[in-house]
Amino acid sequence: MDNAQLPPTAAEGFVPVIDLSAKDTAPGRAAIATAIDQACTSSGFFVIVGHGVPEDLIGRMFTTTKAFFTLPDEEKDLVAHRPGVSGYRRTGGTTALSLDQETPPDLCEAFSAHVTGELSDSERGRLGDQWATWTLANIWPERPAGFREVWQEYMAVISDLAADLMRLFALALDLKEDFFDDKFDHHGSSVAVNYYPPQHTPPLPGQWRRGPHTDFGSLTILYQEDDRGGLQVLQGEDTWRDVAAIPGSFVVNIGDLMALWTGGRWVSTMHRVVNPPHGDTTSRLTIPFFYLPNHDATIEPLRPCPDAAGGPVGSRRTDLTSVIAGEWMSRKIQKMFAGTP
Repeated sequence: MDNAQLPPTAAEGFVPVIDLSAKDTAPGRAAIATAIDQACTSSGFFVIVGHGVPEDLIGRMFTTTKAFFTLPDEEKDLVAHRPGVSGYRRTGGTTALSLDQETPPDLCEAFSAHVTGELSDSERGRLGDQWATWTLANIWPERPAGFREVWQEYMAVISDLAADLMRLFALALDLKEDFFDDKFDHHGSSVAVNYYPPQHTPPLPGQWRRGPHTDFGSLTILYQEDDRGGLQVLQGEDTWRDVAAIPGSFVVNIGDLMALWTGGRWVSTMHRVVNPPHGDTTSRLTIPFFYLPNHDATIEPLRPCPDAAGGPVGSRRTDLTSVIAGEWMSRKIQKMFAGTP
């Protein structure tokens, strides 16, 4: 893809575009790993093209999921959330609470399912006892037809893409390519689709479609519906940069656990989804896939942090020496949904 054809906000460098089409050759993988290291060191965000995910699957996932969110509320409520936040929610929670920041609830609906939600009861019983989504069976709507099958196919294909990205991450960090494999061999990853309904009344002060936050896990693979935008990434202390949607692309970003794993070499960056301009009453859909380590994986820095004086995950410094992935994720999710019914 010619850089001249890319939206300026994607091509200026802070959120670079990385073409994965050469990932099946050793020189290609080495070049991609170098580009990933540069992106994750500067912003923690990059856009991928040439990823190999079939356009037909992306289209079916979007169309089927959008059809679900346009069903009557009473029908969506048949698969409404249970403890653990799987299934449908009329509110997607308050993401800023995950960083202990008080804001009004985010202006979105959500539906989520987990890779582990398709396991048997006994298999899920071995996934720990945290207050956690990955220990629950998935719940599926009867309409639209084929919803479950499309979601299962999408989760499988994006899981494979995420696993290969982790191998490229290992190369980028001068590790053996399979270094992370055994940390994800019973991963609890999820698809948690955000539906942003039309805004017919003004948002409350400090209220966003998704409030400022960092992601919690290792990496996120996001499909954006269109080029109307909304996703913004924080550069420096107070500059928010738009991340435009490039047709057929995914936005990839690392989360807190990956930043910790690298000892602060890579950054988990604050981002948000802003409200549409006043008078714009269109809806929007985004499809994030959260690739999460095994619930019992110990995450600790691979090398000393360059500045270990303290500070939050989400910067170049961290006051965490190690965490158990499932415990970390569970705490973050509970904070995010604190106070919601």
